[in-house]
Amino acid sequence: MLRHWLLLSVLLSIASTAPAGWDPADRKELVQEASATIQRFMRKDPSLKRFFNNAAAWAVYPTVGKAGFWVGGAYGKGVVYRRGQVIGFSELRQVSIGFQFGGQAYSEIIFFRDQAALDRFKRERLEFDAQASAVVADKGAALNADYHGSVAVFTLPKGGLMAEASVGGQQFTFEPR
Repeated sequence: MLRHWLLLSVLLSIASTAPAGWDPADRKELVQEASATIQRFMRKDPSLKRFFNNAAAWAVYPTVGKAGFWVGGAYGKGVVYRRGQVIGFSELRQVSIGFQFGGQAYSEIIFFRDQAALDRFKRERLEFDAQASAVVADKGAALNADYHGSVAVFTLPKGGLMAEASVGGQQFTFEPR
C-alpha cells in the first residue's frame, strides 16, 4: 500500500507541472458553463442551496474528463467564486491507481466552509481522495451531506462508464482573476 501512495505522489507531482494556458475567450466561456452547471446542480438537488448560502467560497468544474486502465487520470478547468463573485480560475488534476477501466465525464462543485479552506486551496495545498469524499448530487442528497475538513464535494455524472476500485487524489491550481 505504501508503494501505491508513493507512486501516486510522483504521478501527482508530474501532473502538477503542466502549464495552465488561460485564454480570455476560454475564461468567458468557462464562466458561462459554470453558471449553467450550478443551475443543473440546483435543479437536481435544491437542498444544495444551503451550501451556496453558507459557504465562504466554491469552485465549479463544468466538465471533468476521467479515464483509466490500471492507471487513471482526470482533468477539468473550473471557476472559483467567493460569495457569488468570480475571483479566479482553477485546474483539477486527478491521478489514480488500481483496478479501473473505462472513461466518464462529470461535473464537480467544491464548497469551502471558511476562508482558511479557501486559502489552502489557493495555495495549492488542498489535495484529497475525491472518490471517498464526493457526494453524488441527487434530490435531497445535500440534506445529509456535511463538510469534511472544511470542504464539501458534490459531483453530477454527465456520461460514460467506468469500473473502478482504486486509490487516487485530486490536486488543484488557482489563478486569480
